[in-house]
Amino acid sequence: MASPINAVLCALVGAAFWSALGYAIARHLLPRVLALGAAPVLGWAVFSAASLPILTLVGFSVHAVLSLAAIALVIAAILMLRAPDASECGEPISLRLWWGAVAVGLAVALALTFALALALAPALALLPKYSPEGVHLAAPIFDHAKIAIIDAMTRQGLPPVNPVFGGPAEAGRLAYYYLWHFSAAELALPLLGPLKVSGWEADIALTWFTAFASLMVMMAAAVWLTQRAGAAILVVALAASASLRAVLGNVFGDDQLEPFLQASTGFAGWLFQSAWVPQHLMAASCTVAAMLLLAHYAQRPRVATLVLLALIVAAAFESSAFVGGITFAVAVVLAAPFLVAATETKQRLATMIGLLACAVSALCIAAPFLHDQFATLRAHPGAIALRPFEVLGAMFAPAVRRWLDLPAYWLILLPLEFPASFVAGVLALMALSRSAADDSRKIALQVLSFLAAAGLLIPWLFTSTLGDNNDLALRAILPAAMVLIVAAAAGVLLVSHRAMRTAIVASACGGLVLSLPGTAGLISGNLRGNPAADESVFAQTPDLWNAVRRYASPNARIANNPLFLADLTPWPVNISWALLGDRSSCFAGREMAMPFAPLSLEQREAVNDQFVRVFAGQGSQSDVHAFAASYGCDVVVVVAQDGAWKNDPFAGSPDYRLAESRDGRWRIYVRAR
Repeated sequence: MASPINAVLCALVGAAFWSALGYAIARHLLPRVLALGAAPVLGWAVFSAASLPILTLVGFSVHAVLSLAAIALVIAAILMLRAPDASECGEPISLRLWWGAVAVGLAVALALTFALALALAPALALLPKYSPEGVHLAAPIFDHAKIAIIDAMTRQGLPPVNPVFGGPAEAGRLAYYYLWHFSAAELALPLLGPLKVSGWEADIALTWFTAFASLMVMMAAAVWLTQRAGAAILVVALAASASLRAVLGNVFGDDQLEPFLQASTGFAGWLFQSAWVPQHLMAASCTVAAMLLLAHYAQRPRVATLVLLALIVAAAFESSAFVGGITFAVAVVLAAPFLVAATETKQRLATMIGLLACAVSALCIAAPFLHDQFATLRAHPGAIALRPFEVLGAMFAPAVRRWLDLPAYWLILLPLEFPASFVAGVLALMALSRSAADDSRKIALQVLSFLAAAGLLIPWLFTSTLGDNNDLALRAILPAAMVLIVAAAAGVLLVSHRAMRTAIVASACGGLVLSLPGTAGLISGNLRGNPAADESVFAQTPDLWNAVRRYASPNARIANNPLFLADLTPWPVNISWALLGDRSSCFAGREMAMPFAPLSLEQREAVNDQFVRVFAGQGSQSDVHAFAASYGCDVVVVVAQDGAWKNDPFAGSPDYRLAESRDGRWRIYVRAR
């Protein structure tokens, strides 16, 4: 099981390294406050995006990772020794309050403390939960079955193998935006030898770092816009806001709520998504940082800013095609005319050429990911469709609901899911954009508004059909959610118009208070986890996977029941293998095959049915032969919970021989050569 100590060590190492590198770079390009706050995101993006192609070429090894890290630290030291341009340092935070520096210092300390604490909420959701009955997990672990990607990279190097499917259709390359998971592997690999850090522990550490880095860039933006340190505290408070569904469910009852509204699908705010999809949250943080850099580039065109932008944009796309690709691209298209107009006339041509070169550079860096994503789209025509977000429930006739969903998205769904930041943030963006104190802040507010608009409009009108969920809508909203949090925090402190400020404060504070039951329930669920009938079995699985690895080489693929311990997660996924197996699977189940296996819907369902049938004890010898010949299953694991335990099709198969049998627990078969 994952060790909290190892996870903390990984988190500290990553936070220190990426923050130091990011600040050394950003202090020369951004005002001091923005440089400090954006440092974790910028350092992570630059090092991860730059090191991935290098390590793919030279080999993913401990020596190579440490060498690159050492080079990065040397560059950071050189940049720290060079004094930044005085024009980039920015103004000090306002000390107009009578307690001056003491108040500012206290506000900063409190904000950092709150941010560190809030970032723990998503990380703690991923730790195993121990009870007298065994070990269980919290719901967000379902989306962290991708830990198998981290283990595959630390074990087999780059480019990563597809760890979930070994059939003839395997493309050889993992067709997924895996940069976030690669950076977790970079954390784990140097510590794998001395501390035996696992992919699970590195994933927990990076989830915490991602949440903290996201809060830092939002806090920095709010403080820079307002010149008030207290804005950072407001950002953390607003980020902790959760959906109002819990309150409405208590008032009206869930049985009354769901006929009126669609059930919750994961279209939610910062706190919820930070635990479930940190890779998309990191991409959203990169897009916010990129927009701030674009705003500064429009006033101070510099080649170094373009280089940094190219790496950040590439990192955003390589972490989430939905956020760093589609959403950011739409935002830039919307913002481009404004950015050109905001540039001095004599510099416009050079600025446009520089931005074009930056875009081309980012595309070149992300070219392998672009190739894979376009290949996926070609294999799934109509993967993105023009279809409004479904808001209203079965209470409304389908023909009527289709049209009512359009206004319901703005009037019901967004205030429901973002109660503290949607109304307050939209009002604040409108007010602040008109009254910004200087051009740099006005430009920043405008480009952030375009990012928010893209993040709100795309989920409203477009749907992705690659999986069971509308992942495009669920993830595209994240940059908008972050911008609205920043704007609401700034608006509470900065808007001077009395009526507008009253509306912003009332909506932000009212939404925050009303969302507290949802926040408490969300954090409590992450800490407590979901007790399961199979938690006693799960507690024993480390012994099972230790035994399996004795017979499975690092490159081997294993087969076990895709439905093994299915009650540990909200939807059935092979979570025991993903967290503890440290070996690739020849078929890891329907849920894992959906985003990763190069299979059509019909092929995926057929393979899934075949594996479920075999481990249910209903398989034939031809099915067993397919395991060996078609799917490359080198090792097969049958456990006592499988139907195949009593009706074992592998026992008499010429394709496999029994390697180990533990009475009442497992049988391990290896492929006959």
